[in-house]
Amino acid sequence: MKGFQFAGISAGIKTDKQRDLGIIFSTSPCTAAALFTKNKVIAAPVILGKERIQDGSCQAVLVNSGNANCFTGQRGMDDAKTCSRLVAEAFGISVEQVMVSSTGVIGAPLPMDKFTTGIPALKQALDSGIVEDFADAILTTDTCRKIVTRNGEIDGHPFEITGIAKGSGMIRPDMATMLAYLCTDVAISGPALKQVLTVANEKSFNRISVDGDTSTNDTLLALASGCSKVSIRSESSLSVFQSVLDEVCLELAKKIVKDGEGATKLVEIKVNGAASAADAYKACEAVAHSNLVKTAIYGEDPNWGRIVAAAGRSGARINPDTLDLLFDKEALVHGGQWLGPDAEKRTAQIMKQDQILIELNLNLGEYTDHYLFCDFSENYVKINADYRT
Repeated sequence: MKGFQFAGISAGIKTDKQRDLGIIFSTSPCTAAALFTKNKVIAAPVILGKERIQDGSCQAVLVNSGNANCFTGQRGMDDAKTCSRLVAEAFGISVEQVMVSSTGVIGAPLPMDKFTTGIPALKQALDSGIVEDFADAILTTDTCRKIVTRNGEIDGHPFEITGIAKGSGMIRPDMATMLAYLCTDVAISGPALKQVLTVANEKSFNRISVDGDTSTNDTLLALASGCSKVSIRSESSLSVFQSVLDEVCLELAKKIVKDGEGATKLVEIKVNGAASAADAYKACEAVAHSNLVKTAIYGEDPNWGRIVAAAGRSGARINPDTLDLLFDKEALVHGGQWLGPDAEKRTAQIMKQDQILIELNLNLGEYTDHYLFCDFSENYVKINADYRT
């Protein structure tokens, strides 16, 4: 992409020789905007990032996996600042233009010797580096890299947005996901970039769940290089850019859920006909976070009682006598009544698919919302039981 370079190397932070240190570098300072975790336990790079992003400008993003640099006290803050200083010195830029992110085990200090040798190695790898190298370097329990690129056009001029994300567990975003980076070649103001990023996040990363946990390191960062001929200045151009950004974020969000720890199925719960927007959200969220629903999905059991029970405890206004429940348009409940064993057999076949749409129609109003989630398997327990050992 115009204006951006990527690299990812094995610096020895992880013990398995996988890539664990990556960088996004822009040839000149970018307009930048970010959203961070709402967890009260906040990692050092997030604290530093909140300070740096206030200027709305960034030229380099250093990311390590294998260590979250969280709950590490003053040493953690000092280490985060040292990492940014090492990048600034190696790349010849202002330290204030460097953002850092970390992901991995909470509570252990960064192995700073790996950064002292790794950052110069990143500089050497930059010329031949590719976005896939960076995407690999930021993974933890993920089973695959997550990259989405979309193109758009404004006033006859093309533009591009590329998104890179990581996330597989500890996913109940109260802002975004674990780590996600969006690079675009448009020219856009800081306030406008923050506006579209917030809207896109609310539709995508703020509508996903793997296990109901919120990370300490969640970061969603957008960088705009201005290297294309596209300048976002009018409402119409902002609308076009928003549409493409929404698509990139939603596709990344789907990839995260699909790659959820131990997951076998990607599920969308859509609540229709709610009496208010808040009710639609509450019902969706309750179903998506229900372990009983998740285990039923894994077992391919059309246990519709778990779904309506989760919605019923959500705090949303619900009348059991008006509920409709459908799986990929196949009705299982209508007007609060189960439609019988034949309908359940058809639904059971649908549940064998690796992607499922569940629609819960409340029939009490005009509001709708959705949530993406995955099933819950014994492999989730194994992955997290063995995470540090």
